[in-house]
Amino acid sequence: MSVITPQLERSWAQVSALLTIQNEQDYDLAVDRLNSLIDEVGADEHHPLYSLLDTLGTLVHAWEEQHHPMPRSGGRELLQFLMAEHHLTQSDLPEVRSQGVVSEILAGKRELNVRQIRALSERFGVSPSVFV
Repeated sequence: MSVITPQLERSWAQVSALLTIQNEQDYDLAVDRLNSLIDEVGADEHHPLYSLLDTLGTLVHAWEEQHHPMPRSGGRELLQFLMAEHHLTQSDLPEVRSQGVVSEILAGKRELNVRQIRALSERFGVSPSVFV
């Protein structure tokens, strides 16, 4: 007796399309499905689709790790990002010191010190460790 029944074969043909990511188009569809599942299931581990959410999340994460790795960044890069996101100029950061000091930090000529890291983490509401 075979464990793979005709019903399982038919069902798997339909389900496997949901769990296959071979290119960017598949990835985009998987992310859309994942977002819909998150909206529907949330954190309810007893929901009938929770295991699908968990499995699809794992597959999307694996695709992202392989095809869209996050670049390593330091305090300087994060400061540049946060300044752009908040539409700030170098002069808008008095907690770091003068515009000249900010310029040197952004140019990589100077490192952020502990006082500056604390002030920036408080200003932007992030952990100080992200600047290290």
